[in-house]
Amino acid sequence: MRTSTLGRGEVPVTALGFGGAGIGNLYTPVRDEEAYLALDAAWDAGLRYFDTAPHYGLGLSERRIGEFLRTRPTGSYTLSTKVGRLLERSPNGEAVGDDSAHGFAVPATARRVWDFSASGVRRSIEESLGRLGLDRIDVAYIHDPDDHAKEAFGEAYPELERLRGEGLIGAIGAGMNQSAMLSRFVRETDVDVVLCAGRYSLLDQRALKLLLPTAAERGVSVVVGGVFNSGLLADPRQGGTFDYALASPQVLRRARRFKDLAERHGTTLRAAALAFPFGHPGVTSVLVGTRSAAEVADTAQQFTTPVPAAFWQEARDRHLLPADVPVPSEQEPHT
Repeated sequence: MRTSTLGRGEVPVTALGFGGAGIGNLYTPVRDEEAYLALDAAWDAGLRYFDTAPHYGLGLSERRIGEFLRTRPTGSYTLSTKVGRLLERSPNGEAVGDDSAHGFAVPATARRVWDFSASGVRRSIEESLGRLGLDRIDVAYIHDPDDHAKEAFGEAYPELERLRGEGLIGAIGAGMNQSAMLSRFVRETDVDVVLCAGRYSLLDQRALKLLLPTAAERGVSVVVGGVFNSGLLADPRQGGTFDYALASPQVLRRARRFKDLAERHGTTLRAAALAFPFGHPGVTSVLVGTRSAAEVADTAQQFTTPVPAAFWQEARDRHLLPADVPVPSEQEPHT
């Protein structure tokens, strides 16, 4: 699988990465053995980039990914996690209900505390290293600082610079479900990478207006998450979700038109959704959240399924994609 380095640094990522929210019990439980089989399948498929966060299952995703990566040679993979949410343990570590309000099917043995201060960021990295059982993190993302801009730029980013200087992290990034503040990170800091979730897909190209050209100009890599837009581009069914909510009839119709078009051209909607971001040269990797070996195998297969140039041309002709949106080249496959 194609590997690229992030920004101007030396941290490599594979074109397809493993998103760790699913094995943090996002929405429904995943047993330990199922999680490890999913991670094994990802490794066997050539994925060497694994992303997680304290937020995912109150640390469950970090613990599972760390346990798996400790069985692999140091330097053979790239791991990213995130800062911004500290986990404050409940008294005696006892669960106070569950974490379903935050979307994770785990006991609420801790609560999340927003903290983008310098001390909070350092504590977050140290606690993540403890859960992971590792001595270094390859990429640290400032996670969802939407309402915390002052601290994120004034304290979190400078502290990550210090941690990088100390060798505890290898690269610095910011990860959000919006593109406007990510563009500011690209302009005002020396981040290596931004993780943009849900804003550069077949159905949503908001990142193209400012973020992608700014990142390309500054030499900052872009990792794209949420290419299925909460599942609608994986399965555009009635009652499907788009951007974490019930899809509107208009968006559902557009997704189904993409699906019909893909099938007419001998490919699949999932393959097209995975390939689309790589039409822009600034996109380095796509992260996909998977929760089972079967889902990993399907994603890897779809990732290598060709999407003919005629599909992209007809998508433009039928106004499913704007004429100025770059599309992948068959001569330069994303894999």
